[in-house]
Amino acid sequence: MSMSELQKQTNANIQAKANLIWEIATHLVGLFKPHEYGKVILPMTVLKRFDDALKPTKAAVVEMAKKLDAQHVEGAARDGILCRVAGYDFYNTSNFDFAKLIADPDNVEINFEAYLQGFSANIKDIIDNFDFSNTVKLMVKGGVLFVTLQEFNSSKADMSPDKITSADMGYIFEELIRKFSESYDEQAGAHFTSRDIIYLMTELLVAPEKAEIMAEGCTKTAYDMAMGTSQMLGCLTERLQSISEDATLTCFGQEFNPETYAIAKADMLIKSGNASGMKFGDTLLMKGYDSKTPGDQFEGYQFDYIISNPPFGIDWKREKASVEAEAKKGFDGRFGPGLPAISDGQMLFMLNGVKKLKEGSGRMAIIQNGSSLFTGDAGSGASEIRRYVIEGDLVEAIIQLPTDLFYNTGISTYIWVLTKGKDLHRSGKVQLIDASKCFVKRRKNIGSKRVDLDDACIDLIIRAYEAFGNETYQENDLVVESKVFDNRFFGFTKVTVETAQTDASGKPILKRGKNQPVKGASDTEVIPLGQGMDAYMAKNVLPYNPLAYIDPTKSKIGYEVPFTRLFYKYVAPVSSASISEEIRALESEETILMKELFGNA
Repeated sequence: MSMSELQKQTNANIQAKANLIWEIATHLVGLFKPHEYGKVILPMTVLKRFDDALKPTKAAVVEMAKKLDAQHVEGAARDGILCRVAGYDFYNTSNFDFAKLIADPDNVEINFEAYLQGFSANIKDIIDNFDFSNTVKLMVKGGVLFVTLQEFNSSKADMSPDKITSADMGYIFEELIRKFSESYDEQAGAHFTSRDIIYLMTELLVAPEKAEIMAEGCTKTAYDMAMGTSQMLGCLTERLQSISEDATLTCFGQEFNPETYAIAKADMLIKSGNASGMKFGDTLLMKGYDSKTPGDQFEGYQFDYIISNPPFGIDWKREKASVEAEAKKGFDGRFGPGLPAISDGQMLFMLNGVKKLKEGSGRMAIIQNGSSLFTGDAGSGASEIRRYVIEGDLVEAIIQLPTDLFYNTGISTYIWVLTKGKDLHRSGKVQLIDASKCFVKRRKNIGSKRVDLDDACIDLIIRAYEAFGNETYQENDLVVESKVFDNRFFGFTKVTVETAQTDASGKPILKRGKNQPVKGASDTEVIPLGQGMDAYMAKNVLPYNPLAYIDPTKSKIGYEVPFTRLFYKYVAPVSSASISEEIRALESEETILMKELFGNA
């Protein structure tokens, strides 16, 4: 199934249903800004779906709750019994549902609060992280709570499971999330990655295993360390199930923004997914390091797939003490290879992912900006991280995406594909793919997003990836170029070159058999790992400075990926003769136009 077919799963009926629900936001105009409509529509959609789902067993749940309270049954035992009676992983023990709430308009505020408090803890966690109580207060103040409940109780918002399956409800909710994300305009990129990018990432993850999954199905796990609204996990699930009905994916994710965490958890519950695998917390913090802030919730886990778009260009000052403490654990922790500059924590997320990849087979697709390719001098934390993943043969491919592809930034971005199970023909090599010219322009911009990746774009990129060669691929106006390099190609030794002091006769002055450097005459040279230092010096330095020598105590290994330089194509400037000819042609054209206007006078 192609990407367009996946996108079309949100069919006309589903879109129509989502549009009807979103139209309820017309009652919020003036009280909420357009990008705030989701603060009402999304949690109300969640509540109404659960309300409709619980309707057949509601009376039995309320009755059982009374019995359990009388018997003082509490905690997990109480939850387990009520969930079994409800038939779902959640329940509501209040005497209210949407119909009863609108039947008593005079007491709608107090009754709605009682209704919310009647939900099980997992639903109350979603409500709390939506900060829905403050939203409700604003709705009450603006006089729109009752009419909103009334609209959600109408036929247009009927979300009963016998009318809308879990899968279709998931598509409806994701359509609402899309509307919500696009209404954020330029702010959206902090939490939302557009589906065209996600579809490319999912293809890169499953490409080597597609035939096997198609033939045998699979049981896999997936993790997103900065999951936002969990759309990456949702798209990966769709893709696997489109390859094989026997494909099962159990999803795990972590998010530190309360609202988007609430959306992610609600989405999983709505789709009957692994909602308990959606965790709130700061991924970069060690688990238990800060009593006030939940840290890494998946310490010790290993996953088949990792897919993520962590924040880039964001400092890690808040997590500094914890990260540095974990780094001291070396490779027993996540950050043993090194620490990047405090101003940008994206490579810490990459290391977190590497630590959590399943040994022998795990695959990760993670988005980074250009700084992960080259920032940091030899021996710096960033360079050591690159050295670790490249020398460890973890980097399978790096794909440069077009600019203007994200909602909130127009800069160059890259998908790093890392794996702990490289195919034999890729062993010891890194594939670079320049897909910066592979895009279609949008009819309507959304923030900084001016271009998309359509099916043809994704197909061409995957074609280049699977071919694994040094080749340019073209389809109409779309161009993708692939180059393959040995791992060591990206490594270098940065050496300090000194100039030896000499005596009056011009001979080097030695102390304990060592040259003595001329003060202030130090220089540095960058020597590729594959090139001998003596040969390099003989060719590039000694002809110009016969007294030069390398101080081996100051040599440092470094790694960088000079992506732009490797794909640079020289474009000859227009010749002066051509410019002169163009000027003469313009002058001639101007003369003709002047004669037409004013005649020969």
